[in-house]
Amino acid sequence: MSYGVSAALQAAVYQQLSANSDVVTLSGGAIYDAVPAGAVPQTYVTLGPEDVREASDRSGAGAVHRFTVSVVSEVAGFGAAKTLAGAICDALENAPLTLDRGRLVGLWFERASAKRTGTGGAVRQIDLRFRARVEDN
Repeated sequence: MSYGVSAALQAAVYQQLSANSDVVTLSGGAIYDAVPAGAVPQTYVTLGPEDVREASDRSGAGAVHRFTVSVVSEVAGFGAAKTLAGAICDALENAPLTLDRGRLVGLWFERASAKRTGTGGAVRQIDLRFRARVEDN
């Protein structure tokens, strides 16, 4: 197995989040593959790091992708960020994503971490880790 399905998986995840009305409403539509330079909204979603492991078997070529989707917010408290993180989980977990290359076997939530970052802890960041099993046909 190669890293060949990665771009298709990322595009499908981005599309799924961008098409979900709850995620769009709660994020104000600020969903980024790469955070733009300059000023950004108080709350936004960004696609983050990915780790991929070969997972071919007798049925064919495959891989397991572990990737992060982050909620970053300067809004006081974690409440709004956690609500948005929950909507992201609802939008992605077991979602029937259609990939431009390969096939998604399954998509599952693995874990989350919530922390304060930035000067004086003014920024809240929730990193959601997902696991996707893909096949490359």
